[in-house]
Amino acid sequence: MKPPVARLVAGALLTVIAAAHGSAQTRPPRQRTYANPIDIDYRYNFEQKNEGISYRSGADPVIVVQRGDYYLFETIGDGYWHSRDLGTWRHITPSRWPLTDIVAPAALSVRDTIYLLPSTTSPLPILMLTQPTSGRVEFYNRLLPWLPLARAREADVLAKPDSVQPGPWDPAFFHDPATERWFLYWNSSNAYPLHVVELDKTKQLAYRGTPKWLFGLEPEKHGWERFGQDHRDTTTRPFIEGSWMTKHAGRYYLQYGAPGTEYNVYATGVYVADDPLGPFTYAPYNPVAYKPGGFVQGAGHGNTFQDVYGNWWNTGTPWIGVNWNFERRIGLHPAGFDSDGQMYVDTRFGDFPHWLPTKAWGTSEELFTGWMLLSYGKSTTASSALDGFPASSVTDENPRTFWVARQNRPGEWLTIDLARVYDVNAIQVDYADYKSGLYGTDSTVVTQFRLRASVDGVDWKTVADLSRERRDRPNAYIELLKPTRARFVRYEHIHVGAANLAVSDFRVFGNGPGPHPATPAGLAARRDRDERNARIMWQPVPGVVGYNLRWGISPSKLYQTYQRFADQGTMLELRALTVGQAYWVAIESFDENAVSTLSSAVQIP
Repeated sequence: MKPPVARLVAGALLTVIAAAHGSAQTRPPRQRTYANPIDIDYRYNFEQKNEGISYRSGADPVIVVQRGDYYLFETIGDGYWHSRDLGTWRHITPSRWPLTDIVAPAALSVRDTIYLLPSTTSPLPILMLTQPTSGRVEFYNRLLPWLPLARAREADVLAKPDSVQPGPWDPAFFHDPATERWFLYWNSSNAYPLHVVELDKTKQLAYRGTPKWLFGLEPEKHGWERFGQDHRDTTTRPFIEGSWMTKHAGRYYLQYGAPGTEYNVYATGVYVADDPLGPFTYAPYNPVAYKPGGFVQGAGHGNTFQDVYGNWWNTGTPWIGVNWNFERRIGLHPAGFDSDGQMYVDTRFGDFPHWLPTKAWGTSEELFTGWMLLSYGKSTTASSALDGFPASSVTDENPRTFWVARQNRPGEWLTIDLARVYDVNAIQVDYADYKSGLYGTDSTVVTQFRLRASVDGVDWKTVADLSRERRDRPNAYIELLKPTRARFVRYEHIHVGAANLAVSDFRVFGNGPGPHPATPAGLAARRDRDERNARIMWQPVPGVVGYNLRWGISPSKLYQTYQRFADQGTMLELRALTVGQAYWVAIESFDENAVSTLSSAVQIP
């Protein structure tokens, strides 16, 4: 689901303009780890300028690999990003780009070319990049024809299969290397299903034949496809969108986003087929990417790709939604296919530090660093605070609450007391946009600060110095050069481009010296009369930070994770189940030291 303004502006005929190439930037020291949301210079959005609504955003990501490098395309990015390691990203301003920017693009790398098509409601060109590090963007197809059978939606009911929406909106290219056939999948609608049409490579990817209807949502069977926070909106028809096709071991995995980007339950589902045109079968293990709990919430509408070592990854769109419903970020999670061909996306500790890839891994769990969250609920002090925006907001793991300093000036500070000495490995500073007054990102929009650490609150040492940073880093993730012993961690402000200094979360990661916490006892589950819902209960473990409920379609396939903090209680209503499908669940606890042993799995009867 996309902002109404984006739907309108992208429907106009694409106009391109010449622009300066992205300037070279000094690369920071190579980091070994990353944390979600990924650390890029999310651009300020212009779409709500006339309403006076200012916010940064990133959404609908596609990461492609070209000549061993990574390129990230997304919504309203004023260009795209380049990385050599999936951790450090450089924004590139292209030589030509739509005046109204790009929303939810199709991007695909085939041999020496990246093909790029924005979402649209009327014919647009297909763009191509053969030298993407240079910023040079050229036309591949100067103008696509109108979509066959396209006409406006006729009613707020599922349309008849002799029509498709004007578009394509939320498009996704697919090239089948075994047959050299090309396809386009698309739609973002709560009235139409996903569509597919074959493309003719001999005619610069013009449409071949007529579109075919595939499948829509069935929220009456699939609990996770219900709209709203925690799937509780019973009146809004959910949206199917953000398609992506992956071929693995001869089978075709067609992914889609649902039920809507504005909530914590935005997820990715998958249907599977033996042919790119179907017929497609709903996978029993859905949703395939799901992250409704924790700091970064939401994992829908992204893409699945292999890194240069052959490891699988999945991107997605976490939700913030403070200034505007479509204020979002980008998440990156390890993924894969098991020996039975089941696709999975690993969101366990999905907003804690993970290792960047340097080789082929055996399992996705190898990527979790084991650095635990040290800052949750800890006491804070600040140099100043506006009424209603206290410093305590920065340790609540909620991007929708934030601290605001009285003035945006150098020298403002924010300190966390971790309550004891820990080994600190990494720190993430997540800014908020409170009356920022910006509608575009220019050279003044940079993020500069220092991080200091202390054992006693008296003697301080600098552990990170971004005083000369030339990028905007709304979700700045800093891996320390070496573990640092600290009880107190301080943010010292230098500059942000926004009118106000606002920080939503100041997250500290590392480890304490204590033993692993106990495995929660008393795990029990009960399915409701409505089989889409289940209640899961367990006994509390004193002193832990939180729990991971790990669930799936068999005791050996617990690929899904629902994270809960300890102060949220010891009962979870899981509303994401499929009618007629059996499930199992297990639980683990975690604290500042480590993670417990996983409990035995119990069936959800």
